[in-house]
Amino acid sequence: MCGIAVAIGLNGRMIERSAVERMADSLFHRGPDDSGIYLDASVGMGFRRLSILDLSEAGHQPMVTADQQCVLVFNGEIFNYVELRAELRTLGYEFRSSGDSEVLLAAYREWGRECLARLNGMWAFVIYDRRRRCLFGSRDRFGVKPLYVSREGGVVQFASEIKALRASGYLRTGINWKTAAAFLLEGRLDSQAETFYEGIEEIPPGSGFEVGLDGTWQQWLFWSLESLSPTIVENPADTFADLFEDSVRIRMRSDVPVGVCLSGGLDSTAIICAAARQQGEGGARSREALQAFCYMAKEFDESRYIADTLAQTHAQLRQLETSPSELWSDLQKLLWFQDEPVHTMTAVVGYQLMRLAASHGIRVVLNGQGADETIAGYSSYFQDYWVSLIQRGRVGDAWRAITEYSQAHGGSASQRFKEAVVRCVSWKLHKVHAYRNWAQARRQARLRENRWYSHELLSYAGSGAAATPVATLSHALKQSIVSAPLPLYLRIEDRNSMAHSVEARLPFLDYRLVSFVCGLPDEWKVRGPWNKYVLREGMRGRMPESVRGRVDKMGFPTASKKWFAHDLYEPLRDVLASQTVRERGIYNAKVILADLERHRKGEADFANRLFHIAEFELLSDILRQEHVHVA
Repeated sequence: MCGIAVAIGLNGRMIERSAVERMADSLFHRGPDDSGIYLDASVGMGFRRLSILDLSEAGHQPMVTADQQCVLVFNGEIFNYVELRAELRTLGYEFRSSGDSEVLLAAYREWGRECLARLNGMWAFVIYDRRRRCLFGSRDRFGVKPLYVSREGGVVQFASEIKALRASGYLRTGINWKTAAAFLLEGRLDSQAETFYEGIEEIPPGSGFEVGLDGTWQQWLFWSLESLSPTIVENPADTFADLFEDSVRIRMRSDVPVGVCLSGGLDSTAIICAAARQQGEGGARSREALQAFCYMAKEFDESRYIADTLAQTHAQLRQLETSPSELWSDLQKLLWFQDEPVHTMTAVVGYQLMRLAASHGIRVVLNGQGADETIAGYSSYFQDYWVSLIQRGRVGDAWRAITEYSQAHGGSASQRFKEAVVRCVSWKLHKVHAYRNWAQARRQARLRENRWYSHELLSYAGSGAAATPVATLSHALKQSIVSAPLPLYLRIEDRNSMAHSVEARLPFLDYRLVSFVCGLPDEWKVRGPWNKYVLREGMRGRMPESVRGRVDKMGFPTASKKWFAHDLYEPLRDVLASQTVRERGIYNAKVILADLERHRKGEADFANRLFHIAEFELLSDILRQEHVHVA
């Protein structure tokens, strides 16, 4: 895993070496093992290397072809590089390195932009093609690896993190208040290409692009969920298990130690059990115990499930010991690495887990991101499924599914059925223009009722349309993958891991596995009281039954509501009562502090909203120190 930085001077503008060096230096944490700079008049490319495959100098970047015509900077991993290299050798290519970077360059030389469809991995890369006087780049199908772009003042820049674009000196940027308002008012993050900074956007996942030295720009999608076909196989559970095992297998390819994040839930347990099987087949490496990194809040005990998993895998548990005050003290550090706000204090737990992994010599960590959004892991997907059944006229099936769910989870089946029917009616009404106008007016009225913020901030969010109700489970899953919450979780995962020079690999986001799961009928995702049904069936006999059969979900939870009322009340109040908050001009500080007191007394739960203001102000402090315009 690495950090990349590219600057292109348009129409012959020269790029300064010092600018590219500043960009690369800001990404030191992404690649402490090696660095490199390439300059060719109007093109500058910077690189920071974290050595994972081929630890020798042969993996140095920027990587230049033997004929000096193509130059690569590449962040990520092409997991099927072994198979691609074998194919390219039959076509006459020779390789001096044993890693994936040289394979990527050769794939571009052989297949051009069509090489993207052949890659299985996570990547963000830029190739300077001197013959064609253009730069070709791409971001992986799901956006696991980041790539940001800015186009200002005759310079186009690309970088792995926003801070690198700000460091070049070519870009003057300020807070994007439209994005900031969406976050502060509605908690929305990473749901669009725009970032928290004016003039800086993300390159879309699953896309390729070309930019000429004259500024001509072309961008296209090489893969999308919309292009997937229905999955028709005799035994979906067995097929899923085979694809999942292979996904873990190729993600175990590494020349450095590999660890696993373990929560006690389905996803991480499936990964560590598969990794243990792979390691057991790996000869000498089978003698090495897998290291598992875990956090358990006192309020959410999953020790029983973790103990059963350790008994099966013989992994060595490394448990994170932390406290609310320690998490708070790391918050501003995390925000520097993230460049943008996060959703909850859970992000800080992830940051500390990656630090724990690095402290034990781990450079690669397998994690379960993507499973919830692709195989229907969140509780909200049950209602999406029931709505889908009612929409298709299968009312009896919907009632039976709701009854089975209620028997296992508790609650009223009739009330859940009524709510599903209301959702169906709302979706149909949303097709009517007058109803959409009414829904938008209601949204605007709700925003105006928020007494924490000024009319000025409200004006930035006022133009957005009311959200369209989700019509089907399939629609809900696609929305989760493309819009929210997966893009946010992938950003947090990448920055948290790279902050400690650790590479996070995500077996559930192998595109073969996602393509298969997305094409399955709904009943293989949600059935009765069970979510992730195909995963549960595929892992039968492959993981502890206590985990496979559990119906609850925790992940890495935190007790933020309690913390902000007790342990973190004082530091939170210090931020909210600061002079900066009073003078910002977007807050009604008196109302916010009054609601903080209500939260402390247990009269209401404002934990997330209070946290969002606090982290926004802490991030603003960082930007002020870096001379970014924030007001």
